[in-house]
Amino acid sequence: HMGHALNNTLQDILVRFERMRGKNVLWQPGMDHAGIATQMVVERQLMERQIHRRDLTREQFIEKVWEWKAESGGAIFNQLKRLGASADWSRERFTMDEGLSKAVLEVFVTLYKEGLIYKDKRLVNWDPKLLTAISDLEVEQHEVNGNLWHFRYPIEGEAFDPENPKTFITVATTRPETMLGDTAVAVHPGDERFTDLVGRNVVLPIVGRRIPIVADEYSDPEKGSGAVKITPAHDFNDFEVGKRHKLPAIN
Repeated sequence: HMGHALNNTLQDILVRFERMRGKNVLWQPGMDHAGIATQMVVERQLMERQIHRRDLTREQFIEKVWEWKAESGGAIFNQLKRLGASADWSRERFTMDEGLSKAVLEVFVTLYKEGLIYKDKRLVNWDPKLLTAISDLEVEQHEVNGNLWHFRYPIEGEAFDPENPKTFITVATTRPETMLGDTAVAVHPGDERFTDLVGRNVVLPIVGRRIPIVADEYSDPEKGSGAVKITPAHDFNDFEVGKRHKLPAIN
């Protein structure tokens, strides 16, 4: 598309300029298999033949990707050549080439052995159609106006009395639908209203699960009731609070 034409033209300008300055410049052409974008194209081709991706093994699907590359890869490079891109076309590479794939695998294994990369859990943006995670950079955020709901979480060991605020803590939230995944209630460490409650447990309504009251600066004393429910598996900020306090993430 036009973005590719612009991007490659800018690269060509820089390459030619540096060559004119006497530098030995290599501009090596390569094509990315593009992940989700390629997957969508290949899946669409399969669906036209009434074949679902999950009807194929991983190896069979990758083979279909290679078939797509054979059909479209030449067209892409030919378009760049027609634009006059001064790349070294004798060195064409594709990210799924065996040599490149092995090199990437070797680097990742080396980094892992040196302790420079690690496996951990984090929240992801999930695409329910493609059944894959989506990068944070590819997600458009939209603010919406919602209601602020207040719930009374009974304090463990106290006989709950709706008329006695010492028997419960009022939690304010705009996400009541995630209540079943709550694993803590957070209050600001400087909020004296809750100082004596930090470290105690409350009983999660409906579920009856015990969850702790933790002190964390994420809670804003000026917003809502000053106490917020923490649902690590359903909110990015809550997830970070959960990591700080070693809270479980419940889906």
